Amino acid sequence: MDCYLDNAATTRVSEKVFEKMSEVYLKDFGNPSSMHRVGMNAENYIKTARNEIASVLKCDPGELVFTSGGTESNNMALVGAALANSRAGKHIITTRMEHASVYNPVLFLEERGFEVSFCEVDKRGHVDIENLLSLMRDDTILVSVMFVNNEIGSVNDIALISRAIKEKAPNVIFHVDAIQAFGKIKIVPKNLGIDLLSVSGHKIHGPKGSGFLYIRKGIKVKPIINGGGQEKGMRSGTENVPAIAGLGVAASDMYKDLEKNREHLFALKERLIRGLLEIPGTYVHTIGNAKDVEESGEDLTKIISETAPHIVSCGFEGVRSEVLLHALEERRVYVSSGSACSSNHPAISGTLKAIGTDRKYLDSTIRFSFSVYTREEEIEEALKALNELLPKLRRFTRH
Repeated sequence: MDCYLDNAATTRVSEKVFEKMSEVYLKDFGNPSSMHRVGMNAENYIKTARNEIASVLKCDPGELVFTSGGTESNNMALVGAALANSRAGKHIITTRMEHASVYNPVLFLEERGFEVSFCEVDKRGHVDIENLLSLMRDDTILVSVMFVNNEIGSVNDIALISRAIKEKAPNVIFHVDAIQAFGKIKIVPKNLGIDLLSVSGHKIHGPKGSGFLYIRKGIKVKPIINGGGQEKGMRSGTENVPAIAGLGVAASDMYKDLEKNREHLFALKERLIRGLLEIPGTYVHTIGNAKDVEESGEDLTKIISETAPHIVSCGFEGVRSEVLLHALEERRVYVSSGSACSSNHPAISGTLKAIGTDRKYLDSTIRFSFSVYTREEEIEEALKALNELLPKLRRFTRH
């Protein structure tokens, strides 16, 4: 049995998404910029998808710009907003827990004269709001904080962070990377005080190469892709109509059954975590080891409910993550050692360092992640494999 537990990296497309995309590829394949009926039919798919997503976010359809995915959405938000608002200041605040598609664009901006400050986070991966406010200055123009951390599954209180920022500096733009949150958590940008919101389609059973950026009305963002003026001039280039149509279907479906999906995912997560805590030498990031949980007196179910429902990150003492990953792969259990986008460039996780992870777990951490298609049997198989593999792998570890 294949146990695919790497859904934070990517998900399989749903049958409905596949059918919708096939329809566009084979039937309504026109260029949406064309003036004839075939082009107008293609354009209607884009309008439908825009309306579907706007309905989910309770926003105006005109506040959405379709992109090629989360990386482009984050780059458009950060680089575009920084360039458009540079006269007001050149100071940006973010955290060291951000995905590479946020971290690297801010470094790009830093090389071009902007100044970047990094906010501290606590051991469970939550932004230290007092520290964030202490970093704000008169020339601060942009704050970027992820909603759900892609490696450890911590969830930031976005409404609280936004309120604190806006009370101190109403004109500061607040960007949220919601790539791991969208489809798992109810998100209404206006209620949460979000100015810019990045989303990717392939994390929610939509196609790769799809995503969008929510830009609140009145927020200035300079286009970073220039050309024919598609997407109201914000993102030039012929739209990927099949992907956009599939994204609309995926977004609508994920929120149609949101509570049911969350219940399913949390059940899987709790079963895995309880099983992991029974294995000696394991440490679940954001939670701790079995002794930590016992001594804290906190209810484990409650602790888990305050995290993202689909991500579990665990350190295994005495075993390198790469070795364990491939050992699990031989057992047809597929996991990751961190962000898939950084898998070709191995390095110690900035997220794990930011939360103060013990050195012995920095290079021995595995991420498990689920989807609505993940079955309980896959969790049991993964736990069985870990219980059998870890004693053998630790026996050959050099001391």
